[in-house]
Amino acid sequence: MKILVLNGPNMNLLGLREPELYGKQTYSDLVRVMQNRADELGVEISFLQSNHEGALVDAIQAAYPETDGIIINPAGYTFTSVAILDALASVAIPTVEVHMTDLGTRDDFRQRSYIREVCITNCMGKGFDSYLEALDIIRKHTEVCHDDVVK
Repeated sequence: MKILVLNGPNMNLLGLREPELYGKQTYSDLVRVMQNRADELGVEISFLQSNHEGALVDAIQAAYPETDGIIINPAGYTFTSVAILDALASVAIPTVEVHMTDLGTRDDFRQRSYIREVCITNCMGKGFDSYLEALDIIRKHTEVCHDDVVK
């Protein structure tokens, strides 16, 4: 099983950026935590963080058809990017939207996610645990879909 983890703008600044919201752990810490869980599960995982919308779109397109699932935290692009929405819809790879904070408790403009409609679910408000939950969801979803095809 291959899973792609995408992170949008400013996620590279974890640990520095608003630690009262995002904590003091770094992006490298996030990658390490995710890699450790993937290793435990026997899942191949790759990561991309970019501050550029086009790089995220390119990665989504390149994931097809080799990738079984996508975990994406579009960060600021959550509320603006039709391009990321269209890319995810085009490849139809099972995707979970992730946010470290609970967007429902944040600014009004953070209430509308452009990509949510093409995701199987979202995980938010649990810091790094949001990512770990998403990994478990993608793995279980993919196994169920695979079992349905085999039957």
